Amino acid sequence: IVIDAAGKSLSTIATEAKDLANRAKEGKLQPTEYQGGTASISNMGMMGIKQFTAVINPPQAMIMAVGAGEKRPYVMDDGSLGVATVMCCTGSFDHRAIDGADGAQLMAAFKTLVEKPLGLVA
Repeated sequence: IVIDAAGKSLSTIATEAKDLANRAKEGKLQPTEYQGGTASISNMGMMGIKQFTAVINPPQAMIMAVGAGEKRPYVMDDGSLGVATVMCCTGSFDHRAIDGADGAQLMAAFKTLVEKPLGLVA
């Protein structure tokens, strides 16, 4: 659990997440470090899984499943054919806490940032 992620820089979140992941692999996390939270990210892409649907971890309200990127033929903005790295991300939302339309807006914003990552620092 990254506490108060909204109030932290991207580099701080990355550092904390890396530390948490390393300690999780070593079995050294305290229960307060993995219980609670609002949302999760499940990344099976690093294991070559292209697409999957993750199950929400109660009491959290959402989880995003991130699949592997793969090179595919792609029609570019100018209409030409090129090659792009494409990945599948799926959002699962507990509709008691997050309206589906709001979840769709979150996924659209995520797509925009992944496609144009300089938007994270601009």
